[in-house]
Amino acid sequence: MTQVNCCLKWLLTIFNIIFAIVGIIIIVVTLNSQFTYANGALALDVHTFRKPELYIVGSIIMVIAILGAVGAYRESKACMILFLVCMILGSIVMLLPGTLLAVIRPQVASMQEETYRGYLPLDKAPADKRHEVDSMQREMQCCGLFSYKDWEGNIPDSCLCNKLEEMEGKCQTVDYRGLLQGVVQQKKSVYIQACFPIVSFSTLLLFDVVMGTFFTLAVLGLLGMVLSSIMIHQLRNPNRPVGVLMSVPAYFNQPPPKYEELQNIVPSTN
Repeated sequence: MTQVNCCLKWLLTIFNIIFAIVGIIIIVVTLNSQFTYANGALALDVHTFRKPELYIVGSIIMVIAILGAVGAYRESKACMILFLVCMILGSIVMLLPGTLLAVIRPQVASMQEETYRGYLPLDKAPADKRHEVDSMQREMQCCGLFSYKDWEGNIPDSCLCNKLEEMEGKCQTVDYRGLLQGVVQQKKSVYIQACFPIVSFSTLLLFDVVMGTFFTLAVLGLLGMVLSSIMIHQLRNPNRPVGVLMSVPAYFNQPPPKYEELQNIVPSTN
């Protein structure tokens, strides 16, 4: 087995353990996450980040991490070269979508609002859109996309509050007088919060999480490239020191001067 710096070997092994943990976290989060509200009512369909794709990403990360750990432990040049290639490709693959999401993020809220404005008035919207908003209201305890007035008086039961929610201050009493061609309606207690601000916040949060994941993986890939490159260099040149961090300066390895040498250096006082 080729002699490799022990610190580098353990550092690369720990790095791959952390890398494997990241892959496991992605898989676990995918199992428990819900990317949409109201049966896919988001204007930007977050099903773009489909669960099967995240399973594949997490699995690939774990396989690469195992490859790097085995290569570092066994000091295998072939495994480390393959690991380096995977790190280069992986960094590029992670940077591209992360950069794309960072570019389009400022326009996400306006794109969503424009799409939702097209639903109004909700009581005259297509049946599938009304069903989506109705499901959204039940799940997030809100009423209307921008206001309860989006329903133009035909407010569904999903907007109505119960007594406990009224006591918690989540509701407002609405008088329907004049909303339906002057016909007097009974007063009802509906949710104060509109749905669009909740959906917009959730979408931006999702973008931030996905962007952060991409850029974190890209940084880990760059770190893996550096460590694997240093180890490959040591495997090819086992007797050659690699950089200041991986080698001890020569003057630390020199024996201390003898007493006679020190005595000759000290000037005479006579």
